[in-house]
Amino acid sequence: MSRTSRRAVLAPLLAAALIALVPATANAYPNPGTVKGDVVVHDPTMVRTSAGRYLLYATGGGLAYKTSTDRITFTAGGDAFSTKPGWWSSYATEAWAPDISYHGGKYLMYYAVSTFGSNTSAIGLAGSTTGLPGSWTDYGTVYTSTSASDYNAIDPNLFVDDNGTWWLSFGSWWTGIKMIQIDPSTGKQLSTNTTRYSLASRPTGTKAVEAPYIVKRNGYYYLFASYDVCCAGTSSTYKIKVGRATGITGPYVDASGTAMTSNGGTPVLESHGNYIGPGGQSVMADSDGDLLVYHYYDGADSGTPKLGVNLLNWSTGWPVAY
Repeated sequence: MSRTSRRAVLAPLLAAALIALVPATANAYPNPGTVKGDVVVHDPTMVRTSAGRYLLYATGGGLAYKTSTDRITFTAGGDAFSTKPGWWSSYATEAWAPDISYHGGKYLMYYAVSTFGSNTSAIGLAGSTTGLPGSWTDYGTVYTSTSASDYNAIDPNLFVDDNGTWWLSFGSWWTGIKMIQIDPSTGKQLSTNTTRYSLASRPTGTKAVEAPYIVKRNGYYYLFASYDVCCAGTSSTYKIKVGRATGITGPYVDASGTAMTSNGGTPVLESHGNYIGPGGQSVMADSDGDLLVYHYYDGADSGTPKLGVNLLNWSTGWPVAY
């Protein structure tokens, strides 16, 4: 049997297996793993240092910071920037949705500067050798959008492919999730490829898709994104969905074969019980597996946004939170 024929036979079987794992009711979704201490966050991103310390950055001020030695108890520290870069004032007074990673002996952090509901926005970049608050050097803007743009330059995520190419996905509402190629020497757009690729959108109905995060597992690229409405406390309808592709620029499709550029997306985590509107997610590879790191609104605490962490199971070829 040819490879194409095997895929044709296996595809519906794998989709059926995934459907069996996706909860039939909202209350069947897993609760977050145990975290405590200072866990009020929005749009968290997290890495683990070589010494085993977890560094978490999130939306707010000069990029809010928390840390943990065991991934359970978190404490807050100073913001990444105690003095905000001057260029921020052209877009907003605080930074959003950071994305931290480690490459070539340096921590890199992409982040967004904007105001709620506006696409007059900018993605910035900073670097640090330690990743700690106060150590970050800002490198200025990477990509921008204006009120005349059909996209929104927020919610950045850096992905470095196996062949060493760098890509930045971003986007919120408007025409959805976009991607550009990045020059590893500058961290900014590659001058020889100025294409802005489209990865996910909702051409009919609500435009609410944002916060991309891409990982590569078992030969596929997986695009996680947040759908529907955040930032409304217990009225939030945020949820996390995913699609996959055989190439970094897509096309990304969900388990049923629907393109993510046509409202597609397979559920990973949705509201259940007091855990309302999970989203703003990132994915972190840790010693015990991949972690889905996100915020949710706590229905038992007046809708306060809090940190959620779950492990991911990839046994079906699709990520399932547990």
